[in-house]
Amino acid sequence: MVNFSQIMKKVVVLTGAGISAESGIKTFRDADGLWEGHDVMEVASPQGFKNNPALVLDFYNQRRKQLFTVLPNAAHKALADLEKAFDVQIITQNVDDLHERGGSTNILHLHGELLKVKSMGNENDIKVWKHDLNIGDMCSNGHQLRPHIVWFGEQVPLLEKAIQITEHADSLIIIGTSMQVYPAASLIDFVPSLTPIFFVDPKPSVQTHQYQNLSIIEKTAVKGVPDLVHNLIIKNA
Repeated sequence: MVNFSQIMKKVVVLTGAGISAESGIKTFRDADGLWEGHDVMEVASPQGFKNNPALVLDFYNQRRKQLFTVLPNAAHKALADLEKAFDVQIITQNVDDLHERGGSTNILHLHGELLKVKSMGNENDIKVWKHDLNIGDMCSNGHQLRPHIVWFGEQVPLLEKAIQITEHADSLIIIGTSMQVYPAASLIDFVPSLTPIFFVDPKPSVQTHQYQNLSIIEKTAVKGVPDLVHNLIIKNA
């Protein structure tokens, strides 16, 4: 178990689907590997978009609509409270905006954002988009818009920035991720030696012998994160 007195000011938080699932966000991929009945490559790859753009756009339109029906949970709100005592940087694999709505202010969306779109002709032409995206919706230069999502087979543009953030962590909190999706799962290997690491997940995929100073909290995000945050803040007071 990590000694709380070791915790320093720079806290990096890596979050995955588990924290959003407790707000009612579907995690998309079922046990059979299908996303909402679709093969993942049909709805989350450049080739899938090329083959059937209407299907892909509808898939993300449905995800976007669902996002407006859910609210941030106690784990999201606890991470916002953590900012009151520490310099907190969240790196999330999630494409929803629940961290923002929960009150956190420093969020890096490693896999893109559901409420944004980008031009097929210029990946840096990104805009906020909160309604359906259809074939024929164009950027100012006449290129089709697509979801601002990192699809399978695409580079992760913000990976280097995420690595730089992780390399300067005084402590790392990992919440609700299987640690099976790369390259995001590799971020744990970039924290400095002896950095305290907290892993919050009801079915943790790592063990204490794998990393120095690793504490495993076998709870869901809603149950585990508020208590962890409370302890960190108390110990830092």
